[in-house]
This record gives sequence, structure tokens and C-alpha cells, in this order.
Amino acid sequence: VRAPLDTEACQTDATGAVLKAIQCLELTSQGKAVHPRAGDQTFPEFFLQRCTQCKRCTEECPFGVLDEDEKGTPKPNPYRCRRCGVCMGACPERLISFKDYSVDIISSMIKAVEVPEPDDEKPRVLCFICENDAFPAVDMAGLKRLQYNSSVRFIPLRCLGSTNLVWIADSLSRGMDGIILIGCKHGDDYQCHFIKGSELANYRLEKVQETLDRLHLESDRIQVHQLSINEYDKIPEIVNSMMETIDKVGFNPFKGF
Repeated sequence: VRAPLDTEACQTDATGAVLKAIQCLELTSQGKAVHPRAGDQTFPEFFLQRCTQCKRCTEECPFGVLDEDEKGTPKPNPYRCRRCGVCMGACPERLISFKDYSVDIISSMIKAVEVPEPDDEKPRVLCFICENDAFPAVDMAGLKRLQYNSSVRFIPLRCLGSTNLVWIADSLSRGMDGIILIGCKHGDDYQCHFIKGSELANYRLEKVQETLDRLHLESDRIQVHQLSINEYDKIPEIVNSMMETIDKVGFNPFKGF
């Protein structure tokens, strides 16, 4: 839904459309896609021997890539696929992966993050961040020399909708004191490059927070934010807000185990 625009806004909007068209033509001539930004040319691979026919991947795919057979097993249509990874994040069996983007790859990145010892009394926060809008905003915050707490570590994701809940479990069990997820804006004025990836991640994380409350582990340790590419000035506020939360609830009780 678009509102009426004045002449200057129309020119800006048209310029953006032309630049996007040029980008599409150039990349198509090279046999590449505009998204993902990582330039990956592979398609998701399905290890269907373990499929439980839960239908989460077919229901959550923003582009209708996955059909189903009579048993409910997904049938990929790669020519529709935009390689967002939402199906990978939806799968509870972790049987969907790309050659260079998978649940195991991100889990290895989580394990590589240094977690301070309990005696050091230093927090460690992990931030899963969408590479389309939010990660460029972090780059811009750095170029603008904005200051925020240095205890945060960023892991870029192809889309926040590709977040698999096992990464949250791995992070907490590793002793991370807080987890931030930053994606594109969703809702009526959505800006998600993959339509509803950010919204799906937000929905999944609500369920995780309910589980944490039942386990008496503070749900405030997980925070989800929406960010436009030009809202780089909010990065320090988001990070520092999490640090204030950790000061309030204390360090992760799993730290050191």
C-alpha cells in the first residue's frame, strides 16, 4: 500500500526502481540472483529420509516453492526459490541446508565465539542479524563512529526467517548471557526482502520465550528488534538495552558448564 507522493519523493522512488532494475539485469546476465546478498548460487538440499511431514517448510515458504505429495512430503521447485533459508529455519529436524549455509555452519560459528569465564564477570551477547538491512546498518554505525558495548558479537544471517531455534538453544547452553535478533521491519509497511521472514522469526521466538519462562530462565535474555537500513543510530540503543537487562537479571546460570 503506497501513499500519495510529492514530486521529489516520486523522483527518489523512481531512481530506486531504476537502480534495482539495472542490478537485476547485470546479475541475471552473469547467471546470478539479486538475493541473497552473499551471492550464493546454490539451492536448498533436502535430506528427506528424516522428513516427518510436519509441513512447516511448505506452509512458511514466502514464495510457494514447496509443493507436497500425497503423504505431505515437500517437493521442491528450485526455479521459484529465492534462497532465503526460511524453510531451513522452519525445519525442526534440521534436514534442509545449503552447501555454504546450514544449521551446522551457524552452530560452528556460535561455538567459535569466546565466552568469558564466570570469574571474569564479563557478559557475552550474541546477535543474529539479517544481512539485508540490519547488517548494513551496523556497518554504517561503525562508519559514523557510534559507540556501543564491546561485549556483543554479530552473526549475519541470510534472512532472520532462517533462524533455527537450535541456534538459540546452543547459544544459551554455551553460556551466552543474552541473544539479540535484528531483522527487517514487518507488518503492513513491511520491508523484509523475503516478504515475511522477519515476521516468522518473531513468531517463533515468542514460543521460545514462553518456554524459557517455564524453565525459570528469564525470557528477557532474548530480544527481537526490527530495523530499517537507515536506522543505524538505533544500534547502540539496542545493544546497550540488552546490557542493562543482563545487569538486572544477572549472568547466564549455564555459564561455566
